[in-house]
Amino acid sequence: MTLTLKIKLERKHEEARILSLIYTIISVLLGLLVSGLVLAIHGVDLVQAYGIMAFQVFGTAIGLSEAIVRAIPIALCGIGLTVAFKAKMWNIGAEGQLLMGAIVTTGLALYLNELPRYIMIPLIFIGGFTMGALWGIIPALLRAYFNINEVIVTTMMNYIAMELVRYLIFGPWRGAKEWGYPITDEISDTAKLMAIPGTRIHIETLLICLISALAVYFIMNKTVFGYEVKVVGENPDAAKYAGISFTRIAILSMLISGGLAGIAGTGEVAGIHHRLRYPESISMGYGFTAIIAAWLARLNPIGVLLTSLFFGGLTVSGHLMKMIFRLPVAVVNVFNGVVLLSILIADLMTRYRIEVVLER
Repeated sequence: MTLTLKIKLERKHEEARILSLIYTIISVLLGLLVSGLVLAIHGVDLVQAYGIMAFQVFGTAIGLSEAIVRAIPIALCGIGLTVAFKAKMWNIGAEGQLLMGAIVTTGLALYLNELPRYIMIPLIFIGGFTMGALWGIIPALLRAYFNINEVIVTTMMNYIAMELVRYLIFGPWRGAKEWGYPITDEISDTAKLMAIPGTRIHIETLLICLISALAVYFIMNKTVFGYEVKVVGENPDAAKYAGISFTRIAILSMLISGGLAGIAGTGEVAGIHHRLRYPESISMGYGFTAIIAAWLARLNPIGVLLTSLFFGGLTVSGHLMKMIFRLPVAVVNVFNGVVLLSILIADLMTRYRIEVVLER
C-alpha cells in the first residue's frame, strides 16, 4: 500500500488583521535570526552587530538622518508599488524607473541651467515623474495588448536603464571638468534641493514622499479608481463582467508606480549626488528593496513609510558593519533576501489554511 503526502491550500475568506500583524513581526524576527546565523559564521559578534543597528543608527541623530536619506527613495518606490501590486501588475522595474528619472533630471539641470530656481525645481520633479511613468507604462501596454509577462519586461528594462546611464556618463555627458572620470559635471545650484541643516535630508523630496503616501492611501481606499484596482487584482473575471477596463487600470497603476520611482531618481540626483554617476551609486538597490518594504507593509502606503525607514536603517548599519567587521557586500545583502522569504511565508500562512494529509 502506497501512502501519498499532500499539502492542501484553502483560501481564507477573511484575513485576521491581528494574525497578519503577528506573522509580520515573526517574519522580521526570523529574518534577523537567520541573518544573525550568517553573521555568526563569519565570526561577527552578534551583540555588537545588533547594537550598531539599534544605537549607532537609530539611536543617534546622524545615524537616524542617514537612515531617512536612504528611506526616502525606498518609500517613494514602495508607495508606487503598492498600487501596481494591488492591481496584480508585478512591477519589478522600480530600479530602472528611478534611474530614468535621474537621467531626465540631470539632463534638465545641465542644459537648462539658466532657469531660475522657482521654475527649475518643479520642472525636474515633473520631468522625473514623467520619465519614470513612461518607463512604467511600456510593460503595462505589452501586458494589456500582447499578454507579455510584465515581470520579465520590467526586469529587463532595469538593465536597459542601467546601461543607458553608463553610456551617458562614459560618452556624451562625461564631465569636462571631472578629469576624465565617468561622471557628469555638477548640476547648477538652482537645481539643487534644500537640505535640513546638518543633514543630507532633502526637504522637497521628503515632503513629496509624505504627501504621496497620504494621497495613495486616500486614492486606494476612498475613490472609485482604488476600488477598481482592487477588483481587477482580486478577481479579473468579475472586473471584466462589471465593465472595468484592465488596460486602463494596468496603465494608470504603472503610471503611478513608475512616476513615483522617477521622483526618487530626481531626489537622488538633485538632493544627494548633484550629478549623474554609476547606476550603482545613484541607487543602491532602492527599487528592489522597495519590493520587500511594500510587502512587509502589507501594501499599505502609510505602512511603507515605516518599513522603508527600517530598511534605510539596515542599509546604514550594513555599511557600518561592512567597515567594522570587514564583511563582503554579499553577506550584508543576505538580510533583505531572508526577510523577503520570511514575509512570503507569513503572507501564505495569513491568506491560506494549510492542511497536510496522507492519502492512500
